Amino acid sequence: MSNLRTPLYQWHVDHKARMVPFGGWEMPVQYAGIGPEHKAVRSGAGLFDISHMARVSFGGTAALALLEKVFTNSVATMKDGQVRYGLVCKEDGGILDDILVYRWPSGFAAVVNASNREKILAWLEPHRTGLAVEIQDRTFDTAMIAVQGPKSVELVAGLFADDVSGLKYYYATPTQYLGNPCVVSRTGYTGEDGFEVIVPNALGVALWDEFVAKGAVPCGLGARDTLRLEAAMPLYGHELNESIDPIHAGLAWAVKLDKGEFIGRDAIRKATADTTKPVRVGLEIEGKRAAREGCAITDADNATVGTVTSGSLCPGVDKSLAMGYVDPRVASVGSALDIDVRGTKLPATVVPLPFYKRKK
Repeated sequence: MSNLRTPLYQWHVDHKARMVPFGGWEMPVQYAGIGPEHKAVRSGAGLFDISHMARVSFGGTAALALLEKVFTNSVATMKDGQVRYGLVCKEDGGILDDILVYRWPSGFAAVVNASNREKILAWLEPHRTGLAVEIQDRTFDTAMIAVQGPKSVELVAGLFADDVSGLKYYYATPTQYLGNPCVVSRTGYTGEDGFEVIVPNALGVALWDEFVAKGAVPCGLGARDTLRLEAAMPLYGHELNESIDPIHAGLAWAVKLDKGEFIGRDAIRKATADTTKPVRVGLEIEGKRAAREGCAITDADNATVGTVTSGSLCPGVDKSLAMGYVDPRVASVGSALDIDVRGTKLPATVVPLPFYKRKK
């Protein structure tokens, strides 16, 4: 099957981006390079094509009931315009996806990981049976662009029919771009302040060009990965999958066990008392070699105590960092471990997460 293309695909190709398959799409991995793109986001503003992320809308009188049933976080307590992070889990507590839910006066929307779009749409089908809910996959009607970094507030000023620069963090608003309806949210996946904009397909390139003209640096998936690693944000397929529960992933804050019944609730409650399963930790590695996904983590006795899920040399902090799952016995901050990279032992220390926190 050939990969899908976003409305910005030709722009990326014309501007010499290196294109790679990702989650069923052809996406830019880098333009100028991961280092400069990463630093542009930390110091100024970076621009990301995130049109590959799935956008799903929910209408009907039972939309709230369905979302409360499939989402670990509370939807009922959300205010209009609020955006909330949470998980969709199986009965056994395994994570099907991590998603963002938006609450509107007229209904709800969700942003789902690209690689999980079909899986989540299929998961919702049996759970909506008998409920008055309309689900629409809007992924192919719209482009989605993220502008991230300390200068993103000045970049969105004047672009839209309403002033969105005062939007609260994790809130969204409908507005207009060039006379057409669009949605702006103050969210992101880089550890920086920033905005994510959903516009009709036909306006994707125009909006992108305006941001570039104002000084935003086009960035690829490579910098997005090093930025989210520094900010210790889990990535589905790496830190999260169907065999990992939210508690051991360090996402207990995104689960509301007291909100009422939801899929996976009993299993997740049991997981809160399970002190035997591996837990997600941050690792700082000596030197500049990167640990990659799948590398074994060993203790002083050379016993394997865990596995790396993400690792990279991170340009923002100029350190080799990794996240992984380790035995709870060695999960405390300060624990000295080794990471086996193709037969070479790299000394590593468990450090607090996130590795990087922006100054407010």
